[in-house]
Amino acid sequence: MFERIAMLRCLATAAVLVGFTLPAAAFELSFAWGDTPPCDSGRPAVVASPEFQLANVPPGTRVIAFEMTDLNAPDFRHGGGTVPYAGNDTIPAGAFRYLGPCPPAGPHRYMWTATARDRGTTFGRTLGEATATRSFPH
Repeated sequence: MFERIAMLRCLATAAVLVGFTLPAAAFELSFAWGDTPPCDSGRPAVVASPEFQLANVPPGTRVIAFEMTDLNAPDFRHGGGTVPYAGNDTIPAGAFRYLGPCPPAGPHRYMWTATARDRGTTFGRTLGEATATRSFPH
């Protein structure tokens, strides 16, 4: 019996070391730019986050990490933020600050990615992920 328990612990440790995880669940995300200030200089300012709507967030979610990508300039890092999650379907505008959308020539498409995690660190287990895309200026 002791040998069997020791073997199971060894297998569990090996699974963690090679990155074995359960697949993350998908959930739903939408947003509106709201009061995001207009900008076309290509030099984004630090602005307040838009309001986000969530649905079907995985059970056990403690934080949601948001990150924005400019799909027309994917190498530019806009950043994002991490917010505590307590079951609310709305993350209010201004929950964090990031480098806002600021396309230098015409509208760009921006994608927000929301990652549900079981704890508030980058080492938290990913429970689910959602994306939403909109143009700016709208």
